[in-house]
Amino acid sequence: MSGVMKRMGMIFRAKANKALDKAEDPGETLDYSYTKQLELLQKVRRGVADVATSRKRLELQLNGLRKDSAKLEEQGRKALSLGREDLAREALSRRAALQQQVGDLETQHETLQGEEEKLTLAAQRLQAKVDAFRTKKETIKATYTAAQAQTRIGEAFSGISEEMGDVGLAIQRAEDKTAQLQARAGALDELLASGALDDPSGLAKDDLQAELDRLSGGSDVELELQRMKAELAGGSSGQQAIEPGTGTGSGEQQGQQTRQDPRFDKQ
Repeated sequence: MSGVMKRMGMIFRAKANKALDKAEDPGETLDYSYTKQLELLQKVRRGVADVATSRKRLELQLNGLRKDSAKLEEQGRKALSLGREDLAREALSRRAALQQQVGDLETQHETLQGEEEKLTLAAQRLQAKVDAFRTKKETIKATYTAAQAQTRIGEAFSGISEEMGDVGLAIQRAEDKTAQLQARAGALDELLASGALDDPSGLAKDDLQAELDRLSGGSDVELELQRMKAELAGGSSGQQAIEPGTGTGSGEQQGQQTRQDPRFDKQ
């Protein structure tokens, strides 16, 4: 059971990782990282400003304490000049306490000033890194966008190539079918011409039948021509017998002319 649960967990993590990888946009990720760096830089700058403010406050306190110390020293001198040694001693005691505070504040001031310098240097370095990251980010985004465009163009060309391949296959199939039909039609014509197949329409004839039909048609023409010649010859003889003044010679001559007429010559 434990092994099954581990396997299911691994499959779930693999699926989730694949889904996240597919949904992740490098440009958005880079912009988010740049935003976080800007926030960090803003925090560093705010820290530098806070330290500078504290340093300035210490400087004001130091200036006030120094003025008070100088004033007490002047008052002690004046009291001593007037013969009031007790007052001079009290003024010097207060001045000594102020000097102790001034020393402590000066130590804090030096510490804050050092921290301020460190934070200022860190802010400058971070600013340089953020600027460099911004330039690199824009370069990566431009490169990624160009790669996306090239990928889309490649996919488009691939789709066009596949479609053209399908068109080429369709053309090839059409040509093959056309050639097959032409071959079938030619084979049927040869079979009909050879007599291997009967033509129910009676239109297709072989070479022998066509030659017989031609000879038969030629004989009919010759017979019709001989019949017409006989009719013409009989009609000419009857006319010569009825008309007066016509002799045998003229009939013979007309027969000769009729025989010599190229219209009745057998070609």
